[in-house]
Amino acid sequence: METKINSHIGRKISKIRELRGIKQEALAMAIGVSQQTVSNMENSETVDDVMLEKVAKALEVSVEGIKNFSEEAVINIINNTFSDFKDYASAINYGCTFNPLDKVIALYEEKERLYERLLQAEKDKVAYLEQLKK
Repeated sequence: METKINSHIGRKISKIRELRGIKQEALAMAIGVSQQTVSNMENSETVDDVMLEKVAKALEVSVEGIKNFSEEAVINIINNTFSDFKDYASAINYGCTFNPLDKVIALYEEKERLYERLLQAEKDKVAYLEQLKK
């Protein structure tokens, strides 16, 4: 099966703009033209290099990205990277790299060490006060 390469730059600009959630008016303001100019550009098969550079900058993509844009590639990327978690609990702990019980035990042990230090400080204070009393 041979795939036809779409060389209609205007349609590619339109699709990228829509994917980025940008309206024609906003793109027109960003590149300093009217909305009607953007509409005409999106309907034309070719766009001059200077205008294409402005559009690429406004859409935050490269000129090559516009020229090589393919809807099939976008759909493939979405299909290969999107995962729909049916079980919310598995989504929360996805990729957990530590055992939570180990963290609880470590916190408990740290609390014990702090308590022992506090107790020793109180014993030292009592001993010092008894020494002053004598």
